[in-house]
Amino acid sequence: MMTFNPLPQEYESDDNSYEVLDITEYARRHHWWYQVFGHSSGPMVEKYSVATQIVMGGVTGWCAGFLFQKVGKFAATALGGGFLLLQIARYSGYVQIDWKRVENDLNKATRQIKKRANKATPEISNIIEEATECIKQNIVISSGFLGGFLLGFAF
Repeated sequence: MMTFNPLPQEYESDDNSYEVLDITEYARRHHWWYQVFGHSSGPMVEKYSVATQIVMGGVTGWCAGFLFQKVGKFAATALGGGFLLLQIARYSGYVQIDWKRVENDLNKATRQIKKRANKATPEISNIIEEATECIKQNIVISSGFLGGFLLGFAF
């Protein structure tokens, strides 16, 4: 912080009134993300510069977004094509569907999912807390990843 030396009765020049403060050491010890996310900002912060973290996150995010987009298109095409072929086969008489059995199986599956969902809630909350802590510890690389993911998914 800047300190001010009190002036004597006769006024001195402005050059002698202030003490020079080197803020580079202060900036090294007090990163901006400490104010936002606290001092537990993890190992990535000390190893790499902010620019390196953003580039690493952006590149990995772009790759993940691009792959997610391509795999998603492939999965949607396969699912839609399979459903279309099933409808053609049913219309042609190759496949007979027992709708009562389908309804009973869906109801049974719904009940089992509801039972398992109630048991899995503490595990899911623990996973969410761990993921949140990981993102907080590596906020710079995480934000780079998110930006890269959105760009990769868009293209």
